Amino acid sequence: MHAGDTEGLAMTDGAPEVPIRTPDQRLRVFVSSTLKELEPERRAARAAIEGLHLAPVMFELGARPHPPQQLYRAYLEQSDVFVGIYWEHYGWIAPAEEISGLEDEYRLAPRHMPKLIYLKQPAEREERLTELLNRIRDDDTASYTPFTTTEQLAELIEGDLATLLAERFDAARVGARPVVEEAPALAPEHIPVPYTESVGREQEVATLLDWLGDRTQRVITLVGPGGIGKSRLAIEVARSAGQSFDRVTFVQLEYVAEPVDVLPAIARELGVRDSGDRPLSEQLGVARAGRRDLIVLDSFEHVLSAASDVMSLLNELPDATFLVTSRARLRIRGERVFDVEPLGLPPDPARASVESISEAPAVRLFLNRARAADPRFEVTAENAEGVARICLALEGVPLAIELAAARIRALTPAAMLGRLDRMLPLLVTAARDIPERQRTIQATVEWSIDLLSPEARALFVRLGVFAGDFSLDAVEAISADAPWAADLLGPLLELVDGSLLRLHADDGVPVYSMLVPVREIASARFALEPDAAAVRRAHGEHYLQLAGEIGPLLQGPTQAGALTRLEAERDNLRAAYRHMIAEGEVDAVALAVWRLFLYWWIRGEFPEAKAWMEDVLHAGVPLRDHTRAIALGLTSWVSLLQPGAQVDLGPIEWSLALFHAVGDKLGEGGALTALAIACTAMTPPDFERAEGLQRRALELVTPDEHPTFAGLFRDALGNLVLSKGDVDQAIEIFEGLLEDARRQEDVFIESITLANLGWARLAHGEARPDIFVRDLELSLRLGNEDGVGYALEGLAACAAAVGDIDRAGALFGAAETVRIRTGLVDQRSNVTYLPIVERILASDRAAEFQSARERGRRMPRRAALDFALAATQATAEAGVGATPT
Repeated sequence: MHAGDTEGLAMTDGAPEVPIRTPDQRLRVFVSSTLKELEPERRAARAAIEGLHLAPVMFELGARPHPPQQLYRAYLEQSDVFVGIYWEHYGWIAPAEEISGLEDEYRLAPRHMPKLIYLKQPAEREERLTELLNRIRDDDTASYTPFTTTEQLAELIEGDLATLLAERFDAARVGARPVVEEAPALAPEHIPVPYTESVGREQEVATLLDWLGDRTQRVITLVGPGGIGKSRLAIEVARSAGQSFDRVTFVQLEYVAEPVDVLPAIARELGVRDSGDRPLSEQLGVARAGRRDLIVLDSFEHVLSAASDVMSLLNELPDATFLVTSRARLRIRGERVFDVEPLGLPPDPARASVESISEAPAVRLFLNRARAADPRFEVTAENAEGVARICLALEGVPLAIELAAARIRALTPAAMLGRLDRMLPLLVTAARDIPERQRTIQATVEWSIDLLSPEARALFVRLGVFAGDFSLDAVEAISADAPWAADLLGPLLELVDGSLLRLHADDGVPVYSMLVPVREIASARFALEPDAAAVRRAHGEHYLQLAGEIGPLLQGPTQAGALTRLEAERDNLRAAYRHMIAEGEVDAVALAVWRLFLYWWIRGEFPEAKAWMEDVLHAGVPLRDHTRAIALGLTSWVSLLQPGAQVDLGPIEWSLALFHAVGDKLGEGGALTALAIACTAMTPPDFERAEGLQRRALELVTPDEHPTFAGLFRDALGNLVLSKGDVDQAIEIFEGLLEDARRQEDVFIESITLANLGWARLAHGEARPDIFVRDLELSLRLGNEDGVGYALEGLAACAAAVGDIDRAGALFGAAETVRIRTGLVDQRSNVTYLPIVERILASDRAAEFQSARERGRRMPRRAALDFALAATQATAEAGVGATPT
């Protein structure tokens, strides 16, 4: 949550140092507000702060029931700017206290700290809040600004922080001389951001990097018990090794239920979709051919029988290296095992100095984590022996040390040691069949749980139902019937403070997670919970309800936030829907999947949604007509995108009839659109029937009710008109739709319309690379890999239209690589550019084109995107060339 130290500029001539940060040492902005009434505003504030590359310091529990003042102080002392966001409520006042946590935070902010205060309007404020705001008005260290919308708040915060930093920098710059530092290397992509600093593993990282440098070492397995630090070590190695590989991909397997799901999990993280026409290992081989990949498989122990799949990938991906973490070795050919040992222990504390104790890696870790709980903690002559003996008792096991250090605010090292001396022998001897180090970890986790209040222990057990990261709303849903649910934030805070639960942000969305060993204990306890069936049902119902809440937000200006929210809880969506299908709740699941139609499309998850609908169709239970319509319609739509000899109109027409019978106009419009697309894919295409079907769809769905779907149907009509050869009418349709999409702030519709408008302009004899560049930017923002492919193809066509064959070849090659990497190379819709390629290959410039095409195919993704963006100006300057079709 916090950035590093703050020395970035030095003063000459003995002047004091000026705390201006270098780019890798971000200033910290403390955000104070209530949670429930201001949750959207907190998200907007976080996005604005992170947009300036600053570090938001936020209790995502908001002004929860009075956390200790010491906790506020710890965070405020490490922050640089105070942002207060207030509306109507003063916040909860704890028993025996006189002020709320909201006011407490403001009072504890140091006077020298700049304070940016924002008041939401209109408001009917509680009297105590009005009194607080009156005092704030008189504070000459605080600015004071009203706002009405989250968008306005984000703009205000971004502008105020930028101005504040500029003013502070100007004031500090006089007489200052910057220290020259090397720019930090870019962190590799696809690697989890570690929650904490890596401590004491320098030698292990160096050894593993040396092993990875040897291309004959194809499978390296980090072996050790849970909590020994395998995952954290793998993250550190992956981050350091990134420059030696084309791509580093981190695959977290802790939530993968069955060995057969391992290959699909790897494919998802690599962005490769299963087309279903050949073994997935072969598809991965095609997608990653010629790329030097480092693939990290984390937590492999519970899917060990999938080791044979790793062997198949070794054959299909000859340039890839696998770094695996597991509690047991894979026992496959070529595996090299690295035993992850505990951290180095301190010397005998009875005879060692404070300095020698402090240098031990285990003690360094204890100190690092203890300071996270209490920044004032130090290893001193008075407590060094206690700290050393704690690390010795815990055998240098990182997770055990972290859990113990988290209690430093409540227990002195001596008191903590006394408790451990009593608890560890009892718990260790109770499970002799568990390896020694694993018993130590389990004992420490159990000890941490036993220190919790009864309410926090009960909540911990219930959290075992989750299959991945989860939100506060999800916790509330599975706890609704518990007697302690009225004060849920208190138990949650206990779990966070005790390091049993971690709070972090996934693309700005606050979510909770557990380390694997902790989650295992929660899951094991949950399995014995008498109310487990009811809790699991509540879990499933919550994620069914979430689809109803988030589905409408996938249209218009709320689209990006809705996509992020769904992505953050994707693992729980999967687990919930599978469980509810197994329980026979197929109607509810089908409706939920249907409501999230745009999510599956934009994020390329259609094949998985199709698999669920096939399970629904074969569930062996009576289906409502609406459910059958959804299942048939969605599977048919996905099938249209996949290769095949002939389009089957039967299931689409059946779903159309069912949607009409139940009165679902949106579903009927979608089925009509699917049927229209199917008619154009026939040999020969039936354009007349297709256009009639598409115009019927537009009559059923209005922009007022379903703006995004109405836009999709208009876009489909434009494509039909363009396919018939009426270029002018197609341009008119696309330009009108583009204007509407921008007014409605619908990024997805804007993106796909831009792609089609670009092709229509090309058919009209105009090369407009700027259109495809904008499409590329929006596709990247949405995480829509299909859109990235279409944009690159359009840019290639623009280059070909102006006669730049070298640039066209490179861009076509890059586009083909995107398609291959995502498994979409054989899509039916992926044929627009083929006539252009065929014409060039039949010309005297074929050799030049093929050479550039191969160069583009070999480009890493980031290099290809940079090349595409750089190509825009050159193509535009070349002017309009011949029509390429």
